[in-house]
Amino acid sequence: MPQSTTNNPTDKTVKVEFMSLASGSSGNCYYLGHGGYGILIDAGIGIRTIKKHLKDAGIPMQSIQGVFVTHDHADHIKAVGHLGEKLHIPVYATALIHEGINKSYCVTEKLCDSVRYLEKEAPVQCGPFRITSFEVPHDGTDNVGYCIEVNGRFFSFVTDIGEITPLAARYINKANYLILEANYDEEMLKAGVYPAYLKQRISGKNGHLSNLAAANFLAENITEDLKYIWLCHLSKDNNHPELACKTVEWKLKNKGIVVGKDVQLFALKRNTPSELYLLE
Repeated sequence: MPQSTTNNPTDKTVKVEFMSLASGSSGNCYYLGHGGYGILIDAGIGIRTIKKHLKDAGIPMQSIQGVFVTHDHADHIKAVGHLGEKLHIPVYATALIHEGINKSYCVTEKLCDSVRYLEKEAPVQCGPFRITSFEVPHDGTDNVGYCIEVNGRFFSFVTDIGEITPLAARYINKANYLILEANYDEEMLKAGVYPAYLKQRISGKNGHLSNLAAANFLAENITEDLKYIWLCHLSKDNNHPELACKTVEWKLKNKGIVVGKDVQLFALKRNTPSELYLLE
């Protein structure tokens, strides 16, 4: 059982915790916690690094009740085998994602007892978290985002997405707290050293989301219910955190939305953890 700080994990006085452990092509892992219960979204960094970052933030490893996987690319699944089979933490994913995980070269402990299957748009309960997966366009074996309801608030995780489809938009628009990909600046990608095929993959409809595409969507769809935006999965070679934030801030300002007043905006770091956010 997790070490609970409250007898009621849905107690409105207990804040929801969010932290990015890593966010980028070298590895992705996010923590969401409430009332002594926690989950991870992706586990694409080393298990020792996950344990260290959680310990440094005062989060006991035994509080983690599940790992929810977005897709089977190596930078999202590196540690799932250890978490699932050595630490006995359930690993949730669609059947196709699980198939891809167990075929992946980077997963040395193949999943067996820890496997939990998800159906897209069929909610599951994990502790205080009600979690709904939904399809997103990307070039993994299968690909999902997550909309997570906890303590009356909605978190939407949308990383590795080539374009925002109407389905993805529906779940993004539910969010009070949004983790959204802003992978590349279009001009930096065009002028960069990547080969043409890779540039086409990144910018294609099954690739990644640009700063401008994320900014345009947010400017056209933001509501007063959205309190925080974290830009995730920024490219090392084709983006800068300041540039990603400024692009979104500029588009929002044109719609009369002031960052820092109407909504909070941050770019998550690629290789180092964020602060532990305590949210209403």
